[in-house]
Amino acid sequence: MILRRPLLVLLTLALAACAPLRPPSAEKRYSAAELLALKPADLSWPAASTDGERALRERALAGIRTRLALPPGPERDAALPALFDAVAQYNAEIDAARPLLLEALPTLGSRDPDMQRALLTAAHTLYPAESAPLLWPLLPQLTASKPFGIAAYTLLRADPGAAPRLAALLPQQFPAWADDPRLTALMQRLQPIAAPQPPLAELLAAPLRPGYPVIVSLQRPGRQQMGLALVRAADGRFVRDAAGRLFASPQLALARSGLPGTLTNGNTPQGLFTIVGAGTATNPNIGPTPYLHSKLPIEATPAEFEHVDATGAADWSEALYESYLPESWRGWAPFKEAWLAGRAGRDELLVHGTTINPAYYAGSAYFPGTPQQGCMISNEDWDPASGRLLASRQLALAQAYAAAGARADLAGYLIVVELPGDGPVTPAEAQALVLAAGR
Repeated sequence: MILRRPLLVLLTLALAACAPLRPPSAEKRYSAAELLALKPADLSWPAASTDGERALRERALAGIRTRLALPPGPERDAALPALFDAVAQYNAEIDAARPLLLEALPTLGSRDPDMQRALLTAAHTLYPAESAPLLWPLLPQLTASKPFGIAAYTLLRADPGAAPRLAALLPQQFPAWADDPRLTALMQRLQPIAAPQPPLAELLAAPLRPGYPVIVSLQRPGRQQMGLALVRAADGRFVRDAAGRLFASPQLALARSGLPGTLTNGNTPQGLFTIVGAGTATNPNIGPTPYLHSKLPIEATPAEFEHVDATGAADWSEALYESYLPESWRGWAPFKEAWLAGRAGRDELLVHGTTINPAYYAGSAYFPGTPQQGCMISNEDWDPASGRLLASRQLALAQAYAAAGARADLAGYLIVVELPGDGPVTPAEAQALVLAAGR
């Protein structure tokens, strides 16, 4: 299937984020057979060509410059969220935009929570060190947990030694913090558990719910390096190629903001998701390659999560989430980040491809990854002349998953788990874990 959109539409949507995804009623959904029949040459995206990408970038840079030139006042204030989103995506005009953020931060106490969230996210993403002195006096004015959390993580990014001070302040400002999933996650960060990570081999071997395929996304703590996605078939065996090599496809689970997974536009949370099918996105940064539709707890009903009829389905609880996990992992808090993220309202964190030019992030530790807003992203190669898809790690992953499940509805599960270490996750590390899981 060839999906074409007029370039003008793509330009208009150029700054759209990974979430929310709001597909039109005519969105294409894929059965396993349809997904397996696709070839890269079937897909094209005009804005991924050299000319199309240049037009998008020039339009975005012109928008940045226009917003930077606005005089102080309500119009400029309203333009700040889009300004900093574009600055972060294109790695452009970072120095020129800095004064506008530092000028706005002290005023955030009187702003609505959405404006607070947007500008505090910019502080965390782009200017943590410069913002930190302005955030300490602002913290008592942040009465919603989401802006408070973003400010606290920014202070931690600027100075990890700030943890004790923040741990003392949090319960004073939010006495019922334990009932808020964002603040629960923040307190876990401020007072980390001493327990070691349970054996990864036990998680990789866990049946979850027998008879369903599983994608296992191995990621580094901090998400600043490329991870690897593996596929476990419905029969429990990990997918290999004809030569016996383990299928292990590079995948990035880093958001541009670098915020934790319980916060809007933060990294992909660690934990268990369900997969409920595949479809095409309306977001121009994702492009036409089918995404796998992964859902968090709460976002998916218990019946949808378990792929059963709704009749007699239980209500969501932490115990229900834990019931999918091997016993050794049920009490380990970091792997419940997905549970907390679902409670916090995060949704539409998809497994998808990308049309963003990796050159924007040249020199980064995660290059050639292209972070967006918290989804799991696989790189794709687009023909510079036509915008036709040449090669896609996303399509390869989706097809490996579809073939491994032998289910027309593509139902299954996704595990996102952090693997201690430095540098990109390597196939050798993945192979060792799979061998241990087999034993």
